[in-house]
Amino acid sequence: MWCFARILRSGPPPGALTRSCRAFARGPEPALSFSDGKAFRLKSGWELARGLLIFRLCSVPTLVRNSEKLLSVSRRLVGRTIFGWGMRGSVYGQFVAGETLPEIQTCMERLARLGIRPMLAVPIEEDLGESKSGERWYEQNEEIMMKCVDLSSAGGDRPMMQLKITALMSADLCKVLSVCLSDPSQRAALSPQRIVSIMEGQDQTLPFLSNEQNRHLQTAVRRLSRVGKHAKAQRVRVLVDAEYTYVNPALSLVTMAMMAQCNTDEPWIWNTYQCYLKDSYENLSRDLRAADGLGLCFGVKLVRGAYMDKERKLAKEKGYSDPIQPDWAATNRSYQRSLDRLLQLIAQEGPRHNLIIASHNEESVLHATHRMAELGIGRSGGAVCFGQLLGMCDHVSLTLGQAGYLVYKSIPYGSVDSVLPYLVRRAQENQSVLQGIRKERDLLRRELRRRLLRRT
Repeated sequence: MWCFARILRSGPPPGALTRSCRAFARGPEPALSFSDGKAFRLKSGWELARGLLIFRLCSVPTLVRNSEKLLSVSRRLVGRTIFGWGMRGSVYGQFVAGETLPEIQTCMERLARLGIRPMLAVPIEEDLGESKSGERWYEQNEEIMMKCVDLSSAGGDRPMMQLKITALMSADLCKVLSVCLSDPSQRAALSPQRIVSIMEGQDQTLPFLSNEQNRHLQTAVRRLSRVGKHAKAQRVRVLVDAEYTYVNPALSLVTMAMMAQCNTDEPWIWNTYQCYLKDSYENLSRDLRAADGLGLCFGVKLVRGAYMDKERKLAKEKGYSDPIQPDWAATNRSYQRSLDRLLQLIAQEGPRHNLIIASHNEESVLHATHRMAELGIGRSGGAVCFGQLLGMCDHVSLTLGQAGYLVYKSIPYGSVDSVLPYLVRRAQENQSVLQGIRKERDLLRRELRRRLLRRT
Protein backbone atom coordinates (compact mmCIF):
# COMPACT_ATOMS: atom_id res chain seq x y z
CA MET A 1 0.00 0.00 0.00
CA TRP A 2 2.86 2.37 0.75
CA CYS A 3 4.19 1.99 -2.79
CA PHE A 4 0.78 2.73 -4.31
CA ALA A 5 0.33 5.74 -2.08
CA ARG A 6 3.67 7.06 -3.29
CA ILE A 7 2.53 6.56 -6.88
CA LEU A 8 -0.61 8.60 -6.23
CA ARG A 9 1.48 11.43 -4.78
CA SER A 10 3.79 11.31 -7.85
CA GLY A 11 6.63 12.62 -5.77
CA PRO A 12 9.84 10.68 -6.46
CA PRO A 13 12.05 11.03 -9.53
CA PRO A 14 11.94 8.34 -12.26
CA GLY A 15 13.44 5.05 -11.12
CA ALA A 16 13.59 5.90 -7.42
CA LEU A 17 10.06 4.62 -6.76
CA THR A 18 10.75 1.24 -8.33
CA ARG A 19 13.89 0.83 -6.27
CA SER A 20 12.11 1.86 -3.06
CA CYS A 21 9.27 -0.58 -3.66
CA ARG A 22 11.72 -3.39 -4.30
CA ALA A 23 13.56 -2.55 -1.09
CA PHE A 24 10.23 -2.56 0.79
CA ALA A 25 9.30 -5.92 -0.71
CA ARG A 26 12.61 -7.47 0.31
CA GLY A 27 12.09 -6.45 3.92
CA PRO A 28 14.76 -5.13 6.28
CA GLU A 29 18.40 -5.82 5.47
CA PRO A 30 20.21 -8.05 7.97
CA ALA A 31 22.24 -5.92 10.35
CA LEU A 32 26.00 -5.82 9.87
CA SER A 33 28.17 -6.38 12.92
CA PHE A 34 31.75 -5.20 13.16
CA SER A 35 32.11 -6.38 16.74
CA ASP A 36 31.98 -10.17 16.66
CA GLY A 37 35.44 -10.58 15.13
CA LYS A 38 34.34 -13.51 12.95
CA ALA A 39 35.85 -11.85 9.89
CA PHE A 40 39.32 -12.35 11.38
CA ARG A 41 38.88 -16.11 11.09
CA LEU A 42 39.85 -15.59 7.45
CA LYS A 43 43.34 -14.52 8.53
CA SER A 44 46.34 -16.70 9.35
CA GLY A 45 47.80 -16.84 12.85
CA TRP A 46 50.92 -15.00 11.69
CA GLU A 47 48.83 -12.19 10.20
CA LEU A 48 46.90 -11.84 13.45
CA ALA A 49 50.06 -11.68 15.56
CA ARG A 50 51.83 -9.26 13.23
CA GLY A 51 48.82 -6.97 13.05
CA LEU A 52 48.44 -6.91 16.82
CA LEU A 53 52.11 -6.04 17.34
CA ILE A 54 52.17 -3.31 14.69
CA PHE A 55 48.95 -1.70 15.91
CA ARG A 56 50.34 -1.60 19.43
CA LEU A 57 53.46 0.21 18.16
CA CYS A 58 51.49 2.55 15.89
CA SER A 59 49.27 3.65 18.76
CA VAL A 60 52.29 5.18 20.57
CA PRO A 61 52.46 8.81 19.37
CA THR A 62 56.15 9.23 20.23
CA LEU A 63 57.11 6.28 18.04
CA VAL A 64 55.01 7.57 15.13
CA ARG A 65 56.36 11.13 15.36
CA ASN A 66 59.95 9.89 15.38
CA SER A 67 59.49 6.94 13.04
CA GLU A 68 61.51 8.41 10.17
CA LYS A 69 64.51 9.00 12.42
CA LEU A 70 64.20 5.59 14.09
CA LEU A 71 64.02 3.79 10.74
CA SER A 72 67.05 5.67 9.43
CA VAL A 73 69.11 4.74 12.51
CA SER A 74 67.98 1.11 12.28
CA ARG A 75 69.02 0.91 8.64
CA ARG A 76 72.51 2.18 9.46
CA LEU A 77 72.91 -0.15 12.43
CA VAL A 78 71.86 -3.44 10.84
CA GLY A 79 72.57 -2.78 7.17
CA ARG A 80 70.24 -2.46 4.21
CA THR A 81 69.73 -6.21 3.65
CA ILE A 82 68.72 -7.13 7.21
CA PHE A 83 66.71 -3.92 7.50
CA GLY A 84 64.77 -4.77 4.32
CA TRP A 85 64.10 -8.30 5.57
CA GLY A 86 62.81 -6.96 8.88
CA MET A 87 60.53 -4.43 7.19
CA ARG A 88 59.07 -7.06 4.87
CA GLY A 89 58.18 -9.17 7.88
CA SER A 90 56.60 -6.28 9.76
CA VAL A 91 55.41 -2.81 8.71
CA TYR A 92 56.02 -3.18 4.97
CA GLY A 93 54.38 -6.60 4.94
CA GLN A 94 51.35 -5.27 6.81
CA PHE A 95 50.60 -2.26 4.61
CA VAL A 96 52.23 -2.90 1.20
CA ALA A 97 51.37 -5.39 -1.55
CA GLY A 98 54.98 -6.03 -2.52
CA GLU A 99 57.56 -4.96 -5.06
CA THR A 100 57.57 -7.52 -7.85
CA LEU A 101 54.69 -8.34 -10.18
CA PRO A 102 54.18 -11.85 -8.70
CA GLU A 103 54.03 -10.38 -5.16
CA ILE A 104 51.46 -7.78 -6.19
CA GLN A 105 49.37 -10.33 -8.08
CA THR A 106 49.47 -12.71 -5.10
CA CYS A 107 48.17 -9.93 -2.85
CA MET A 108 45.40 -9.07 -5.32
CA GLU A 109 44.35 -12.71 -5.69
CA ARG A 110 44.29 -13.26 -1.94
CA LEU A 111 42.08 -10.21 -1.42
CA ALA A 112 39.75 -11.46 -4.15
CA ARG A 113 39.30 -14.74 -2.27
CA LEU A 114 38.26 -12.68 0.77
CA GLY A 115 35.67 -10.75 -1.21
CA ILE A 116 37.82 -7.60 -1.42
CA ARG A 117 38.97 -5.73 -4.53
CA PRO A 118 42.36 -4.06 -5.03
CA MET A 119 42.82 -0.33 -5.58
CA LEU A 120 46.47 0.09 -6.50
CA ALA A 121 48.30 3.22 -5.36
CA VAL A 122 51.75 4.23 -6.57
CA PRO A 123 53.35 5.95 -3.54
CA ILE A 124 54.78 8.89 -5.49
CA GLU A 125 53.97 12.49 -4.60
CA GLU A 126 55.66 15.86 -4.31
CA ASP A 127 55.36 18.74 -1.86
CA LEU A 128 56.41 22.37 -2.12
CA GLY A 129 60.13 22.86 -2.57
CA GLU A 130 60.63 19.31 -3.83
CA SER A 131 60.11 20.13 -7.53
CA LYS A 132 62.54 18.33 -9.81
CA SER A 133 64.62 20.17 -12.39
CA GLY A 134 63.52 19.24 -15.88
CA GLU A 135 60.75 16.87 -16.92
CA ARG A 136 62.50 13.51 -16.67
CA TRP A 137 61.24 12.63 -13.17
CA TYR A 138 57.64 13.33 -14.17
CA GLU A 139 58.08 11.40 -17.43
CA GLN A 140 59.33 8.38 -15.51
CA ASN A 141 56.31 8.67 -13.23
CA GLU A 142 54.02 8.68 -16.25
CA GLU A 143 55.50 5.35 -17.32
CA ILE A 144 54.92 4.00 -13.81
CA MET A 145 51.29 5.22 -13.83
CA MET A 146 50.66 3.61 -17.21
CA LYS A 147 51.95 0.32 -15.83
CA CYS A 148 49.71 0.77 -12.80
CA VAL A 149 46.73 1.13 -15.16
CA ASP A 150 47.67 -2.09 -16.91
CA LEU A 151 48.18 -3.93 -13.64
CA SER A 152 44.90 -2.62 -12.26
CA SER A 153 43.01 -3.77 -15.34
CA ALA A 154 43.80 -7.36 -14.33
CA GLY A 155 42.20 -6.84 -10.92
CA GLY A 156 38.75 -8.17 -11.78
CA ASP A 157 35.48 -6.38 -12.43
CA ARG A 158 35.34 -2.56 -11.99
CA PRO A 159 39.07 -2.09 -11.31
CA MET A 160 40.28 1.12 -9.66
CA MET A 161 43.58 2.87 -9.03
CA GLN A 162 44.68 6.01 -7.21
CA LEU A 163 46.59 8.90 -8.73
CA LYS A 164 48.38 11.85 -7.18
CA ILE A 165 48.53 14.83 -9.53
CA THR A 166 51.83 15.97 -8.00
CA ALA A 167 53.53 12.83 -9.31
CA LEU A 168 53.04 14.23 -12.82
CA MET A 169 52.84 17.98 -12.21
CA SER A 170 54.99 20.22 -10.02
CA ALA A 171 53.54 20.99 -6.59
CA ASP A 172 55.03 24.48 -6.88
CA LEU A 173 53.07 25.09 -10.10
CA CYS A 174 49.94 23.67 -8.47
CA LYS A 175 50.28 26.25 -5.70
CA VAL A 176 50.74 29.06 -8.23
CA LEU A 177 47.63 27.97 -10.11
CA SER A 178 45.67 27.68 -6.85
CA VAL A 179 46.57 31.26 -5.97
CA CYS A 180 45.51 32.38 -9.46
CA LEU A 181 42.18 30.60 -9.03
CA SER A 182 41.52 32.72 -5.95
CA ASP A 183 41.84 35.89 -8.06
CA PRO A 184 38.60 36.68 -10.00
CA SER A 185 40.56 38.46 -12.73
CA GLN A 186 42.64 35.35 -13.43
CA ARG A 187 40.09 32.63 -12.62
CA ALA A 188 38.24 33.04 -15.92
CA ALA A 189 41.36 32.05 -17.85
CA LEU A 190 41.63 28.82 -15.85
CA SER A 191 38.45 27.03 -16.85
CA PRO A 192 38.41 23.24 -17.34
CA GLN A 193 37.72 23.86 -21.04
CA ARG A 194 40.92 25.92 -21.31
CA ILE A 195 42.92 23.13 -19.70
CA VAL A 196 41.29 20.59 -22.03
CA SER A 197 42.38 22.63 -25.04
CA ILE A 198 45.96 22.53 -23.74
CA MET A 199 45.64 18.79 -23.12
CA GLU A 200 44.56 18.32 -26.72
CA GLY A 201 47.64 20.02 -28.12
CA GLN A 202 46.77 23.68 -28.47
CA ASP A 203 49.84 25.72 -27.63
CA GLN A 204 48.10 28.15 -25.28
CA THR A 205 49.98 30.28 -22.80
CA LEU A 206 48.62 31.87 -19.65
CA PRO A 207 49.78 35.48 -19.21
CA PHE A 208 50.20 35.21 -15.45
CA LEU A 209 52.65 32.30 -15.73
CA SER A 210 56.31 32.48 -16.73
CA ASN A 211 57.53 30.84 -19.90
CA GLU A 212 58.97 27.95 -17.89
CA GLN A 213 55.71 27.52 -15.95
CA ASN A 214 53.68 27.55 -19.17
CA ARG A 215 55.90 24.89 -20.71
CA HIS A 216 55.62 22.69 -17.64
CA LEU A 217 51.84 23.18 -17.49
CA GLN A 218 51.53 22.02 -21.10
CA THR A 219 53.66 18.91 -20.65
CA ALA A 220 52.09 18.09 -17.26
CA VAL A 221 48.43 18.27 -18.28
CA ARG A 222 49.17 16.26 -21.43
CA ARG A 223 50.74 13.58 -19.25
CA LEU A 224 47.61 13.51 -17.14
CA SER A 225 45.46 13.36 -20.26
CA ARG A 226 47.36 10.36 -21.59
CA VAL A 227 47.04 8.51 -18.28
CA GLY A 228 43.30 9.26 -18.09
CA LYS A 229 42.61 8.18 -21.66
CA HIS A 230 44.66 5.00 -21.24
CA ALA A 231 42.75 4.17 -18.06
CA LYS A 232 39.42 4.65 -19.83
CA ALA A 233 40.56 2.42 -22.69
CA GLN A 234 41.52 -0.25 -20.14
CA ARG A 235 38.25 0.32 -18.23
CA VAL A 236 40.06 1.34 -15.04
CA ARG A 237 38.58 4.02 -12.79
CA VAL A 238 41.13 6.61 -11.66
CA LEU A 239 40.60 8.13 -8.21
CA VAL A 240 42.53 11.40 -8.01
CA ASP A 241 43.71 12.05 -4.46
CA ALA A 242 43.26 15.37 -2.70
CA GLU A 243 46.37 16.76 -1.04
CA TYR A 244 47.04 20.00 0.87
CA THR A 245 44.69 22.99 0.73
CA TYR A 246 47.33 25.18 -0.92
CA VAL A 247 47.34 22.93 -4.03
CA ASN A 248 43.82 21.44 -4.00
CA PRO A 249 42.14 24.11 -6.21
CA ALA A 250 44.62 23.35 -9.00
CA LEU A 251 44.16 19.61 -8.51
CA SER A 252 40.39 19.98 -8.81
CA LEU A 253 40.80 22.09 -11.96
CA VAL A 254 42.93 19.57 -13.85
CA THR A 255 40.81 16.69 -12.53
CA MET A 256 37.68 18.34 -13.93
CA ALA A 257 39.51 18.73 -17.25
CA MET A 258 40.34 15.01 -17.20
CA MET A 259 36.66 14.33 -16.47
CA ALA A 260 35.68 16.50 -19.45
CA GLN A 261 37.82 14.29 -21.67
CA CYS A 262 36.84 10.92 -20.22
CA ASN A 263 33.53 11.06 -18.30
CA THR A 264 31.02 11.47 -21.09
CA ASP A 265 29.60 7.94 -20.77
CA GLU A 266 30.75 6.69 -17.34
CA PRO A 267 32.65 8.19 -14.40
CA TRP A 268 36.17 7.01 -15.20
CA ILE A 269 37.93 9.92 -13.45
CA TRP A 270 36.92 10.66 -9.83
CA ASN A 271 37.81 13.50 -7.50
CA THR A 272 38.40 13.35 -3.73
CA TYR A 273 36.65 15.53 -1.15
CA GLN A 274 38.07 15.98 2.37
CA CYS A 275 35.18 16.48 4.76
CA TYR A 276 37.34 17.76 7.59
CA LEU A 277 37.63 20.99 5.59
CA LYS A 278 35.04 23.65 6.34
CA ASP A 279 34.41 24.31 2.65
CA SER A 280 34.22 20.67 1.51
CA TYR A 281 30.46 20.61 0.97
CA GLU A 282 30.55 23.87 -1.00
CA ASN A 283 33.42 22.53 -3.15
CA LEU A 284 31.52 19.32 -3.80
CA SER A 285 28.35 21.23 -4.69
CA ARG A 286 30.26 23.54 -7.04
CA ASP A 287 31.90 20.64 -8.86
CA LEU A 288 28.59 18.76 -9.13
CA ARG A 289 27.08 21.82 -10.82
CA ALA A 290 30.08 22.17 -13.12
CA ALA A 291 29.95 18.51 -14.14
CA ASP A 292 26.21 18.75 -14.73
CA GLY A 293 26.72 21.87 -16.86
CA LEU A 294 29.29 20.01 -18.97
CA GLY A 295 27.07 16.94 -19.24
CA LEU A 296 29.59 14.74 -17.43
CA CYS A 297 29.31 11.69 -15.24
CA PHE A 298 30.80 12.28 -11.80
CA GLY A 299 32.73 10.04 -9.43
CA VAL A 300 33.55 10.92 -5.81
CA LYS A 301 35.98 9.54 -3.27
CA LEU A 302 34.69 10.76 0.08
CA VAL A 303 37.22 10.95 2.92
CA ARG A 304 37.53 12.74 6.22
CA GLY A 305 41.09 13.91 5.61
CA ALA A 306 44.63 13.29 6.74
CA TYR A 307 46.58 16.57 6.89
CA MET A 308 44.94 18.19 9.92
CA ASP A 309 48.02 18.95 12.03
CA LYS A 310 50.01 20.48 9.18
CA GLU A 311 47.04 22.47 7.87
CA ARG A 312 46.39 23.98 11.30
CA LYS A 313 50.07 24.72 11.82
CA LEU A 314 50.31 26.49 8.47
CA ALA A 315 47.17 28.52 9.16
CA LYS A 316 48.63 29.69 12.46
CA GLU A 317 52.03 30.50 10.93
CA LYS A 318 50.58 32.35 7.92
CA GLY A 319 47.85 34.11 9.86
CA TYR A 320 44.82 32.89 7.92
CA SER A 321 41.66 31.23 9.16
CA ASP A 322 41.92 27.58 10.19
CA PRO A 323 40.42 25.57 7.27
CA ILE A 324 39.71 22.51 9.42
CA GLN A 325 36.38 21.77 11.09
CA PRO A 326 36.46 22.81 14.78
CA ASP A 327 36.04 19.29 16.19
CA TRP A 328 35.44 15.64 15.39
CA ALA A 329 31.66 15.99 15.66
CA ALA A 330 31.63 18.78 13.07
CA THR A 331 33.73 16.64 10.74
CA ASN A 332 31.29 13.76 11.16
CA ARG A 333 28.34 16.04 10.34
CA SER A 334 30.19 17.31 7.27
CA TYR A 335 30.91 13.77 6.12
CA GLN A 336 27.32 12.61 6.60
CA ARG A 337 25.93 15.67 4.82
CA SER A 338 27.99 14.99 1.69
CA LEU A 339 27.37 11.25 1.95
CA ASP A 340 23.60 11.67 2.14
CA ARG A 341 23.54 14.05 -0.80
CA LEU A 342 25.55 11.72 -3.01
CA LEU A 343 23.49 8.66 -2.09
CA GLN A 344 20.33 10.59 -2.91
CA LEU A 345 21.76 11.59 -6.30
CA ILE A 346 22.71 8.01 -7.07
CA ALA A 347 19.22 6.81 -6.11
CA GLN A 348 17.69 9.43 -8.40
CA GLU A 349 20.05 9.34 -11.38
CA GLY A 350 21.66 5.91 -11.24
CA PRO A 351 25.12 5.20 -12.58
CA ARG A 352 25.91 8.76 -13.77
CA HIS A 353 27.17 9.35 -10.22
CA ASN A 354 29.52 6.94 -8.44
CA LEU A 355 30.80 7.04 -4.86
CA ILE A 356 33.44 5.30 -2.80
CA ILE A 357 32.95 5.72 0.94
CA ALA A 358 36.62 5.78 1.89
CA SER A 359 36.24 5.63 5.65
CA HIS A 360 37.48 3.66 8.64
CA ASN A 361 34.61 5.01 10.72
CA GLU A 362 32.12 2.26 11.54
CA GLU A 363 29.23 4.66 12.12
CA SER A 364 29.66 6.20 8.67
CA VAL A 365 29.82 2.78 7.05
CA LEU A 366 26.72 1.53 8.86
CA HIS A 367 24.84 4.74 8.05
CA ALA A 368 25.72 4.29 4.39
CA THR A 369 24.53 0.68 4.30
CA HIS A 370 21.24 1.65 5.98
CA ARG A 371 20.65 4.51 3.53
CA MET A 372 21.52 2.26 0.57
CA ALA A 373 18.84 -0.18 1.71
CA GLU A 374 16.29 2.60 2.23
CA LEU A 375 17.00 4.11 -1.20
CA GLY A 376 17.10 0.76 -2.97
CA ILE A 377 20.75 1.06 -4.03
CA GLY A 378 22.16 -2.40 -4.68
CA ARG A 379 25.17 -3.71 -2.79
CA SER A 380 27.01 -4.96 -5.85
CA GLY A 381 25.72 -2.67 -8.59
CA GLY A 382 28.89 -0.59 -8.58
CA ALA A 383 27.45 2.88 -8.04
CA VAL A 384 28.41 2.80 -4.35
CA CYS A 385 31.42 1.04 -2.86
CA PHE A 386 33.60 1.21 0.23
CA GLY A 387 37.34 1.59 0.74
CA GLN A 388 39.93 1.22 3.47
CA LEU A 389 43.72 1.06 3.65
CA LEU A 390 45.47 -2.26 3.24
CA GLY A 391 46.33 -3.67 6.65
CA MET A 392 43.89 -1.45 8.55
CA CYS A 393 40.23 -1.73 9.51
CA ASP A 394 40.09 -5.32 8.25
CA HIS A 395 37.16 -6.17 10.53
CA VAL A 396 35.10 -3.64 8.53
CA SER A 397 36.46 -4.53 5.08
CA LEU A 398 36.10 -8.28 5.52
CA THR A 399 32.59 -8.00 6.97
CA LEU A 400 31.46 -5.79 4.07
CA GLY A 401 33.03 -8.09 1.49
CA GLN A 402 31.46 -11.21 2.97
CA ALA A 403 28.07 -9.42 3.02
CA GLY A 404 28.24 -8.77 -0.72
CA TYR A 405 29.17 -5.08 -0.78
CA LEU A 406 31.83 -3.80 -3.14
CA VAL A 407 34.82 -3.03 -0.94
CA TYR A 408 38.31 -2.01 -1.99
CA LYS A 409 41.65 -1.89 -0.25
CA SER A 410 44.06 0.94 -1.09
CA ILE A 411 47.24 -0.96 -1.93
CA PRO A 412 50.59 0.81 -2.22
CA TYR A 413 53.38 -1.12 -3.89
CA GLY A 414 57.08 -0.70 -4.63
CA SER A 415 60.48 -1.33 -3.06
CA VAL A 416 61.05 -1.00 0.67
CA ASP A 417 63.14 2.15 0.22
CA SER A 418 60.63 3.83 -2.08
CA VAL A 419 57.54 3.01 -0.01
CA LEU A 420 58.77 3.66 3.54
CA PRO A 421 58.75 7.48 3.20
CA TYR A 422 55.14 7.21 2.02
CA LEU A 423 54.22 4.97 4.96
CA VAL A 424 55.92 7.30 7.44
CA ARG A 425 54.06 10.31 6.05
CA ARG A 426 50.73 8.47 6.12
CA ALA A 427 51.32 7.30 9.70
CA GLN A 428 52.18 10.81 10.89
CA GLU A 429 49.16 12.30 9.08
CA ASN A 430 46.83 9.64 10.51
CA GLN A 431 47.96 9.65 14.14
CA SER A 432 44.41 10.20 15.36
CA VAL A 433 43.22 7.18 13.37
CA LEU A 434 46.09 5.01 14.57
CA GLN A 435 45.40 5.89 18.18
CA GLY A 436 41.76 4.91 17.70
CA ILE A 437 42.29 1.33 16.55
CA ARG A 438 41.84 -0.16 20.00
CA LYS A 439 38.81 -2.11 18.86
CA GLU A 440 40.72 -3.76 16.03
CA ARG A 441 43.52 -4.68 18.44
CA ASP A 442 40.98 -6.19 20.82
CA LEU A 443 39.40 -8.24 18.03
CA LEU A 444 42.81 -9.50 16.90
CA ARG A 445 43.70 -10.45 20.46
CA ARG A 446 40.37 -12.23 20.96
CA GLU A 447 40.79 -14.27 17.78
CA LEU A 448 44.35 -15.25 18.73
CA ARG A 449 43.16 -16.32 22.18
CA ARG A 450 40.31 -18.34 20.65
CA ARG A 451 42.75 -20.25 18.43
CA LEU A 452 45.14 -20.91 21.29
CA LEU A 453 42.36 -22.24 23.51
CA ARG A 454 41.07 -24.45 20.71
CA ARG A 455 44.47 -26.10 20.44
CA THR A 456 44.75 -26.85 24.17
